[in-house]
Amino acid sequence: MSKFGINVPPGKPAFSLDDVKKAAEAMKDENNQVVLKSQIYAGGRGLGKFTNGLQGGVHICTVDRALDLAKQMLGQTLVTKQTGPAGKPVNTLYIAKKMKLKREMYFAILLDRKTAGPVMIGCSEGGTSIEDLAEKFPEKIIKIPVDIRTGITDEQAMQMAKGLAVTGDVNAAAQQIKNLYKLFASCDCTMVEVNPLAEDAAGNLIAADAKLGFDDNAAYRQKEIFALKDESQIDPREVAASKYDLNYIGLDGNIGCMVNGAGLAMATMDIIKLHGGSPANFLDVGGNASEQQVVEAFKILTSDKQVKAILVNIFGGIMKCDVIASGIVSAAKQVGVKVPLVVRLEGTNVDAGKKILSSSNIDIIAADDLDDAASKAVAAIC
Repeated sequence: MSKFGINVPPGKPAFSLDDVKKAAEAMKDENNQVVLKSQIYAGGRGLGKFTNGLQGGVHICTVDRALDLAKQMLGQTLVTKQTGPAGKPVNTLYIAKKMKLKREMYFAILLDRKTAGPVMIGCSEGGTSIEDLAEKFPEKIIKIPVDIRTGITDEQAMQMAKGLAVTGDVNAAAQQIKNLYKLFASCDCTMVEVNPLAEDAAGNLIAADAKLGFDDNAAYRQKEIFALKDESQIDPREVAASKYDLNYIGLDGNIGCMVNGAGLAMATMDIIKLHGGSPANFLDVGGNASEQQVVEAFKILTSDKQVKAILVNIFGGIMKCDVIASGIVSAAKQVGVKVPLVVRLEGTNVDAGKKILSSSNIDIIAADDLDDAASKAVAAIC
């Protein structure tokens, strides 16, 4: 963020206890204090709790106390409202200089479906979640859509700065808003959330804490940023899926789904729920998957111990049903499918696909349509 002229607290990342000791000495203030921040892919760290019992993922402490706290934080699991009960591993701490802040605000840039472009959101109150702020201070929430083609204007930056009720130089504050938008656009961000956006004693805006999201489709031109990705923060199944261009999201159900197309995948999950079942995942193999991708998809599904049945729902357009069928047979032979397997094929080369499945000697429950497939998958585990 500092590369874009955004004011941020000085700090250093720490990956080990030795790093913590050196960083704490470098960042201590006149009262010998520093800030320790757990680095995880989730918010709510301050109110989170480690599974070892330590309360809080962010601590202000003396340099002497920093090492003791770091021992309880590094390599441990932090649970927050955004992580789910499993929590996230803390492999990195950010050791920051303690700032003297006189007030806190909220600022974010998000992608807005309604305006089909970025929208800036601000609030003159801060320090807590935007949901809480919107409930307590709805009249203080400012929303300013930005035309992606022209970018942020001086007038919009000034409107946001005044809406935040800055007490210092309003022109300098507007420039900070413009710098934040430049970061958003230049780095292919899907989100830049600064909470709190704070003022120091001189009225300067400081991005005291921030959370950024990046468009995966821009990885090819944001190599430096994506090289920093911490895969330990991501579901291992999602990591495995991304390596084979599969779109996977783990859920809490017990019926594994493999579908081509996001819309059909959503419909499949809905109909499973309609029949009283619960999907274990969202898995879209795309419209042009290879046999190898189908095999890898099955490996991901069968690695999930909570999966008690698998439903394959393919509508062949660009995707050919015989390719999917060959992949299913190969996967069954390689990884062994030990749960009921329900398959519904329709579209291009469907007859060839069904022939491959029927002659494979694999125990497959054939379905005529999506409704039939969902009911059979649910019945298979009841």
